[in-house]
Amino acid sequence: MNVVASRLGRAEPPLGRDVVEYMLDHDSHMWSMRKSKANFFRLTNILAWFVAMSRFLESPRNWHKPVHSALFMIVFVIFVLVPELIMPCVLLAMASVGLWRYRSRPRHPPHMDTRLSYADAVHPDELDEEFDSFPSSRSAEIVRIRYNRLRSVAGRIQSVVGDMATQGERFQALLSWRDPRATFLFVMICFIATCGFYLVPFKWVVALIGSLNSVFTVVLLCVCVKTFFFFWGS
Repeated sequence: MNVVASRLGRAEPPLGRDVVEYMLDHDSHMWSMRKSKANFFRLTNILAWFVAMSRFLESPRNWHKPVHSALFMIVFVIFVLVPELIMPCVLLAMASVGLWRYRSRPRHPPHMDTRLSYADAVHPDELDEEFDSFPSSRSAEIVRIRYNRLRSVAGRIQSVVGDMATQGERFQALLSWRDPRATFLFVMICFIATCGFYLVPFKWVVALIGSLNSVFTVVLLCVCVKTFFFFWGS
């Protein structure tokens, strides 16, 4: 950082050291409410894409639009029968989306997007906290207010991390025999699923899962299986 700051300080026009430190994310280990909000919204935008894709794939399965659902089922069956077409079609779709978005491409450089860094909606006190020295040079009352705010944010993060850890521990407990009944059922289900996936080709399993669009389909399948075994036994 010192080398870059010294070289850019001799440039024309010269670039200040504080600007270079900010561009190189100097003191990134220090707490910043603005950066935390910016990273949170960046992660939210990434996850929103997966949510949109899940809703897009869920819509044809509910048969809200029969034409789209029928085309989706035809394409799904083709992919199951010819899995070699999956990756080429995915890459072709991504390339098509990239070409389609060429008309609406951003006209400004990426660093001009103030919403990306959450600089357009930052509170003055949060900005003052970010540029405050370490240790803090503000009064004890301001530090107390910031500390209480940090405790509130950290408490929510702690709750989310605790919930994620709980789900992971529940999954690990399935094989730890802490709950003998749950572990026994899980082991039996794994053995049954192993036999099923060994006897039935995987693409037919995927086709069956994709064709189960409603509870009615599941009930109808169970009735058909029960009827088959009834006539087979008779």
